[in-house]
Amino acid sequence: MAHQAHAYHMVDPSPWPLTGAVAALLLTLGLVMWFHFNSMVILMTGLIVLMLTMLQWWRDIVREGTFQGHHTLPVQKGLRYGMVLFITSEVFFFLGFFWAFYRASLAPTVELGECWPPTGVLPLDPFEVPLLNTAVLLASGVTVTWAHHSIMAGDRKGATHSLTLTIMLGLYFTALQAMEYYETPFSISDGIYGSTFFVATGFHGLHVIIGSTFLIACLSRQIMYHFTSQHHFGFEAAAWYWHFVDVVWLFLYVSIYWWGS
Repeated sequence: MAHQAHAYHMVDPSPWPLTGAVAALLLTLGLVMWFHFNSMVILMTGLIVLMLTMLQWWRDIVREGTFQGHHTLPVQKGLRYGMVLFITSEVFFFLGFFWAFYRASLAPTVELGECWPPTGVLPLDPFEVPLLNTAVLLASGVTVTWAHHSIMAGDRKGATHSLTLTIMLGLYFTALQAMEYYETPFSISDGIYGSTFFVATGFHGLHVIIGSTFLIACLSRQIMYHFTSQHHFGFEAAAWYWHFVDVVWLFLYVSIYWWGS
């Protein structure tokens, strides 16, 4: 950065936004082809392009932030603002699902039997798997905080162990939700109850998978000595995202599983 008279990072031209957009297009088209024609060729191609884009884009960011020194304090401040705005957009994303759920449940129409849950729908018991999932996610929130404090204290062993435990809890949550979906007595086509339940909990499950991937990337970086007690925003952003996922699940559990049943 000797040739610069400022602390900001002018990003080099990169092909990865374009390949990421192509991957998103292929995934969308691939899902349509899979649903309507039972062909997964385009879908798998999109997944491969997406994985290659992710790995190479992350590699470039790690290189510029960890080894080239581009992530100065003003750059880190901008990254923090960006992450806060991204999480804010995610809040409004889920707000739409809660709006649909409460709009339907607080004033059920004649078609629903004027009651909630609608006539003929057998809701899940909130004190079985959903309660276990709540405990698992709350425990993962504790372990990711443990990892954060360990990194700030320079405790590599504690950070690695707690981050590994957080990832295991996230994967366990995903497995429990998959089992719950498999055994659910209603489907997404069962009116407004089924659609709001599966869309809200399904998108939350997708966010858990994304957050787990985020934390796996952070664990690999922690093992490779990329984080220091003063320079670890990559992990900090993952921790913020994971806490957001935890909070959304608490609202989902109280609203859809407990109150809505």
